[in-house]
Amino acid sequence: MNLNILVLPGDGIGPEVIQEAVRVLRKVAEKGKHAVKLTEGLLGGVAIHKTGVPLPPQTAELAAAADATLLGAVGLPEFDDAPPEKRPERGLLGIRKAMGVYANLRPVRTYKALLDSSPLKNHLVDGTDMIIVRELTGGIYYGTPRGISGEGQSERAVNTMVYTRPEIERVARMAFSLARGRRKSVTSVDKSNVLENSQLWRRVVMEVGREYPDVALDHLLVDNCAMQLVLNPKRFDVVLTENLFGDILSDEGAVLAGSIGMLPSASIGERKASGVWTGLYEPVHGSAPDIAGQGKANPLGAIGSVAAMLEYSFGMKEEAEAVNRAIEAVLTSGRVTSDLKGTATTEQVGEAICRAL
Repeated sequence: MNLNILVLPGDGIGPEVIQEAVRVLRKVAEKGKHAVKLTEGLLGGVAIHKTGVPLPPQTAELAAAADATLLGAVGLPEFDDAPPEKRPERGLLGIRKAMGVYANLRPVRTYKALLDSSPLKNHLVDGTDMIIVRELTGGIYYGTPRGISGEGQSERAVNTMVYTRPEIERVARMAFSLARGRRKSVTSVDKSNVLENSQLWRRVVMEVGREYPDVALDHLLVDNCAMQLVLNPKRFDVVLTENLFGDILSDEGAVLAGSIGMLPSASIGERKASGVWTGLYEPVHGSAPDIAGQGKANPLGAIGSVAAMLEYSFGMKEEAEAVNRAIEAVLTSGRVTSDLKGTATTEQVGEAICRAL
C-alpha cells in the first residue's frame, strides 16, 4: 500500500514519542514493502510560537490531503493564562473539527507484565479488554453560546451542551459495529436522570441498538460507570458515551493499564474516496513538559496509535497485530520506561519494539 501520513509532533514529549512511533511505522512498511510518505506539520504551542495560532490553515490543508494523521501531544504551561483562542488545546479541538473525526476509540487493555503497575488489585484488572467510544465533535466542548461575561459579582461563565440526533446516531453505529467484532456488548453512558441532553442520547442509542439485535445493550449513569471501571472493569466490552464524559472516563482507564503512557487512541471520521477512513491517531497522555527532552517519556501509547492507524485507516490488521504483539513482548522483557518501573529510555523502547518486529 501507499501510506500518505501527516505527522504532527506537537509540544513537550510529543516529538520524542512520535519519533519512535515513526521508527516503528517505517519498520512495518519495510517488512511489508509498503510505501510511506510522511509530511510534518505544526499544531499546538509550537504552532503558536511559529505562526501565532494553534492551528495554522496550512496544517488543516495538509490533514485534508493526507490519508491519516499521527499526533504527539499539545499543551505548554506558558499558555495557561492565555485567552482560549490562543491556547494550544484549541488547535487540537480545531483539527478534530476540520477533519470531521467524530468517534474517538480508546482501547484499554491490561497486560500480564503490567498487573503490578496498576494501583488496583491484580484480580480486578487482569483480563480487562475494552474500547471506550467517545463522541468527539459535539457536546459541551463545541456548543454555543459559551464564554465569560460581566464584572465583579455579575461575572458569569456559560458553556452549552448540544447534541443532534444525527450526531448521536453515527457514533452509536460505530460502537455497535465495533462490538460485533468483539464480545457483542455495548454499555451506553449518560446522565439521563438529570440532563435532557442525556435523555435524547439514551433514546436515540436505544433506537440504533434495534438495528443490531445480535449486540447486547445496557445503560449506566456516568457516576456509576466511573465507579464500575475500578470495581469491575472486566464487565465492559464497548463503552459508548458523549464528549465530556468520554474525556474523563477514558483517562480513568489509565489506572487499569498501569500508566497513561500505555494508552493509544484513534479518532475516526468518514471514509475517503480512496477507500481509507479519515483518522487522527494520538496517545492519550498529555505533553508532560516537565520530562521533555530527558528520555523518560513512554512511547508505547504513540506506538499503539500506529497500530490503530494501520488497522482502522488502512485495514492492515495483520501488521497492526504484529505491532501489538511486539509491544507485549517488550513489556514482558522489562525494557520499559520509568513510569512502568523500568530503566530504558524512550529511544531504547522504540529500538526494542523494532527488534521484536
